[in-house]
Amino acid sequence: MFSERSIDRRPIVAYERGRDVRSFAMHAAARLGRLTTWKNDDGEGHGHWRRRKAITRSSWRPQTRVMSPLVRPIVETNGELPLVDPEELVLRDGEVGPIARAEQTDTDIDREAWYLRAILTANVYEVAIESPLERAPRLSDRIGAQIYLKREDMQPVFSFKLRGAFNRMKQLTPQELARGVITASAGNHAQGVALSGQKLGCKAIIAMPVTTPAIKVEAVRRLGGTVELVGENFDATSAYAKKRAKDEGLAYIPPFDDPHVIAGQGTVGVELLRQLPSTEIVFVPIGGGGLAAGIAAYIKAIRPEVKVIGVEPAGANAMMLSLARGSLVKLSKVDGFADGVAVREPGRHCFAICQAMIDGVITVKTDQIAAAIKDVFGDTRSILEPAGAVAVAGAKAYCTANKVTGNVVAITSGANMNFDRLRVISEIADQGGKEEATLVTIIPEKNGAFKKFVETVGDKSISEFKYRIQDANARVLYSIVVSNQSEVEETIRRMKAQGFETVDLSNDATTQFHLRHMTGGRGKVDNEVLYKVEIPERAGALGNFLDFISPKWSITMTHYRSDGGRVGQVLFGVQVPENEREDFEKCLDNCQYSYDCLSDNVAFRTLFGNH
Repeated sequence: MFSERSIDRRPIVAYERGRDVRSFAMHAAARLGRLTTWKNDDGEGHGHWRRRKAITRSSWRPQTRVMSPLVRPIVETNGELPLVDPEELVLRDGEVGPIARAEQTDTDIDREAWYLRAILTANVYEVAIESPLERAPRLSDRIGAQIYLKREDMQPVFSFKLRGAFNRMKQLTPQELARGVITASAGNHAQGVALSGQKLGCKAIIAMPVTTPAIKVEAVRRLGGTVELVGENFDATSAYAKKRAKDEGLAYIPPFDDPHVIAGQGTVGVELLRQLPSTEIVFVPIGGGGLAAGIAAYIKAIRPEVKVIGVEPAGANAMMLSLARGSLVKLSKVDGFADGVAVREPGRHCFAICQAMIDGVITVKTDQIAAAIKDVFGDTRSILEPAGAVAVAGAKAYCTANKVTGNVVAITSGANMNFDRLRVISEIADQGGKEEATLVTIIPEKNGAFKKFVETVGDKSISEFKYRIQDANARVLYSIVVSNQSEVEETIRRMKAQGFETVDLSNDATTQFHLRHMTGGRGKVDNEVLYKVEIPERAGALGNFLDFISPKWSITMTHYRSDGGRVGQVLFGVQVPENEREDFEKCLDNCQYSYDCLSDNVAFRTLFGNH
């Protein structure tokens, strides 16, 4: 027979008195009902982890805990994942996506125990710093909540990624370190592995896509990593790295889906609870899910009342869709604007933890991410990369929608920004901050109509303006400076009262990236269709695309703007008869570049005469 031993019910104040963090967390976990120990009748101790109901903090009596060794979590692999479109589930601003939670088992409880201990004993501070937690005064005043930034962008490699990479590599044997490590990454994880290899005296091979910007390749080389440029996308690069690891006996260091990587990232949660004990909500960016899983595993064990909310780009929402379905999915396409979190499928270990512990996931649009970069710059004079600002964008949206006034923390996860991207981000930041609206208005081409249009705009400052006559009407594409959405709606109302049809294109990505930079052209081109194609940023990639479609189909227009990313978003107008549409898209599939048909885009139909 077994008899339950007593549970410590002292007030949880040891942290403030300076008790060692590991001791505090273990005792706190026990007092919150996570950890109980058992002893049989002959006095032999057996450590066991069980979920208990909340207990009262009343009298207590001393005890000695005996904990058994904890087994590293194992997650089953179930073959190919179903492909889904990011648009399968679209959330409103600040809305938290649903979670289909699995019934809890003893395996889940054991997993929670393993992660808590692994996080508390993670070895990261030989390479990482305890990043500062800073209040964002201007942003807080505007939103109404007390917003704090956990500055992981201030790490030696300007990203949190070195925590998990180093902790994973510290688990390797001397023999494994002597053989070396390999990983696949186009950015921050690559630098984390390179720095960890340098610190441990270990050869680090970093496989990177051939489209990786030169600034990131050079950063890895400066840290002592051996760079291998392989493949045009991450899937091809990852396959190369895993095969080479197997062939040469190298240790493969996963970017996120590994328990020791997750535990290393979880040390961010340890720090922020110590730095701000009154934290109410933590917003965490999600790509593969390693950072969110690690932070949730710690915070929910120690302070279960603190909310942990993940944030993903709307076009890279693999974790949100997986949680909504209750099982892992793979995205059919992914928006690469926030390339540090542009992941097609979450990690299996990461998903298991998030499904059990996270409070939900919200999504943010590209313009909201750009606006968050601008907000952080306003408070800190630091420039985040898009992925590094995702959590800030989520905190803004959630706090505004839910009228939050308490203490919230947003993880600023990285600042490895390519300078070339600043131009594009600056242009769209005002849209995300609702400081500028882009409209298109159709006016009759007759004397006095344009003057009446300008008068109807009224006292709103025009920041951009394009005018082109097409047939009997003219299309005017323009941007006005506004302070809120009601001013946009009032402008549209005034235009329609004058008989000028007007459409708000502020949230239309195609307009913001392409159409607002194009003017004129003949309207109503026969059989014209519009496609956006992601073409790798390397010599010969555009020619490769044209080989598949030319000369069979005629190109009617193109537009391309470099944003400093690994792929270029190229807009193509093509003449394709309806009966050849299927053949055309087969050619696009064979090219193996991601594409979207935008022929039904309202801005395209309006501006180019197909309205």
